[in-house]
Amino acid sequence: MSAKPDLSELLDALDPQADLAHRHLWLIALLAWVRGNRDSVPRAVARVTLLLDALQQRPETRAKLQTWWQKLLATVDATSLLADYGFASRSAFASELTERLRLKWLPGTPETADAASLFALALNDPFDAQWINTLDQATLERLAELLQANCNHVTSGVCAWVPRARLCQVSPWQATLLEALTFCTSQIRATGFSPELRLRMSAPARETAPFHALDSDVIALQAAFLSDPNSHNPACQAALQHYLSRLDACRHAAATVYTHLDAHGISVNLVFQLRQLRTRVLRIRALLDCLMSEQAQRHTAQLLAHLVMVGQERQSVRALIAANSSMLAAKVAERSSETGEHYITRTRTQYFQMLRDAAGGGAMISLTTLLKFVIATLGLSAFWGGFADSLNYAASFVLVYLLHWTVATKQPAMTAPAMAAKLKELGSPGAVEIFVDEVAHLMRSQVAAIMGNLALVIPGVLLISGALWLAFSAPMVDAAKAAYVLHSLDLRGPTVLFAAFTGVLLFASSIIAGWVENWFVLYRLDSAIRYNPRMTGLLGRDRAERWASFMRRHIAGLASNISLGFMLGLVPAFAAFFGLGLEVRHVTLSTGLIAAAVASLGLGIFQQSAFWWALLSIVFIGVLNLGVSFYLAFRLALRAHSVSGVDRKRIRQAIRERMRQRLGSFFWPAPEPASATGQEPHGG
Repeated sequence: MSAKPDLSELLDALDPQADLAHRHLWLIALLAWVRGNRDSVPRAVARVTLLLDALQQRPETRAKLQTWWQKLLATVDATSLLADYGFASRSAFASELTERLRLKWLPGTPETADAASLFALALNDPFDAQWINTLDQATLERLAELLQANCNHVTSGVCAWVPRARLCQVSPWQATLLEALTFCTSQIRATGFSPELRLRMSAPARETAPFHALDSDVIALQAAFLSDPNSHNPACQAALQHYLSRLDACRHAAATVYTHLDAHGISVNLVFQLRQLRTRVLRIRALLDCLMSEQAQRHTAQLLAHLVMVGQERQSVRALIAANSSMLAAKVAERSSETGEHYITRTRTQYFQMLRDAAGGGAMISLTTLLKFVIATLGLSAFWGGFADSLNYAASFVLVYLLHWTVATKQPAMTAPAMAAKLKELGSPGAVEIFVDEVAHLMRSQVAAIMGNLALVIPGVLLISGALWLAFSAPMVDAAKAAYVLHSLDLRGPTVLFAAFTGVLLFASSIIAGWVENWFVLYRLDSAIRYNPRMTGLLGRDRAERWASFMRRHIAGLASNISLGFMLGLVPAFAAFFGLGLEVRHVTLSTGLIAAAVASLGLGIFQQSAFWWALLSIVFIGVLNLGVSFYLAFRLALRAHSVSGVDRKRIRQAIRERMRQRLGSFFWPAPEPASATGQEPHGG
């Protein structure tokens, strides 16, 4: 057989007596011929018609094809294709992720008795769904007539509880559909009985016990259909309606789990199981349409086209993660939005409070700068040096958080979701003006945080350097290290790239915080600390109560600050191991390093161009730290809140108009009314 055989060569090559692999290879080649160059659906449909016409003119080949088809039905299990194709073999999200990676990277073999594997090889292009859906009724009837097999080929295992005489009243295709219904129903019932779902269903849903009677309902439907394959008989219709009502009850019972997840934490595995259950209900409805509809052939074509698309989606790792993580992303965005409100100052009182909190953060970072240089003098290996830096950063960030101070770069990942949430309200009167007000509040808050950080980190580092000089007659860093600091922060080097990467790490720390808080709530660890006999025995009841309350309030903040500290310290070490040369550039830390270099080199540093390039880079580092972190968090929040259709042009015009009229509002708060009150911003 040539690489691209024509129809005549394909029909001549048909051999029902060939081995399994070559019989399946012939099918793959035939469908590739129908597909053609994937450039025209009408041409593909015309090729199907041409195939049917050629078989009509060649009775011997037609008989060989029918024999080949009967052998295919006898050797592959079509039931698994109809019932399980596109679904995970195991209910765990991680297992499905691994399976998708295998399907994506490893080739399949046509030497298989699994109809699903053969289907994935034969109909492996989205174009196949298009031409299958376009087949007209006359062509579908001709295909059905061609592939009609003798009832002796009905699988003996189908509906084994029904007498054989009744099975002969239905076609092999109908028998396969009945068995697929049984398989899908059993899977739904098993999912409904899983402890994870059952314990999280609402009490009324558990009391109605809709999953218990699913098996008897599908058996009753099969019995009614087999007694009279005419789907219009009253008994069959009654059994069908009863079965569909039970399926709806099961779907509604499972949907009550979402309420529990929203209140008590999101489990990706649970969301995965719920989506699988819903999709199986839809698959059952499609199977029933193929079995009982007056247009069964049309519904069969639609089902096959749907399976083609399912096969494509099954190989998409991105689609799996996006679909099953959407609720978790929404939960993270919601938590960040609530926290972000505390970082937005709207009054002068809050503005000056932000300045004080940021000044405290800057003072702490000056001590962090000192410890960074102390660690550098220890001469540790790359990993242990990075680990020591991680402990330094994490401890500093946690202290800033617990003292209710602020590090400016921590804000954007929290404030972005709060801003995205407000976009959902743009349809109301005056909403654009309110949103522009929030933009001004946000920018002003961020400016205050940066000013507060830098205003104290610079004098803090200079004071520490002066104290070290008085005590040890040596600055914080020697001249060589000071020169290296200026060189490493030179704007003409990779500083801009490193600053943007640091913005990604800042965003990642907020995601980790949301995930850890969700995990803490989902597994009710605060309750475990409060009531577990081992914990209360170890801590005492009062202390256990305090620990539980403290961890519930602060688990997200601790996770965010610790994770950020370790990423800033260890990512460069791991990058160096792989030869990537990737470093981090944090605006407050970098400013502290420059201040240390100034203290070491003295006033002569102002005559060096390296100093001015490093100083200029601080502006770009700050903008990229904040901008990248804000952008990523904002995009995630938009997707999590399903915000779309925003009139961006209208918003940009409103912001430009505000800048022309009241530019100062973006940097300085307006005087507050005497009666104004507000919640003070919370640092961390």
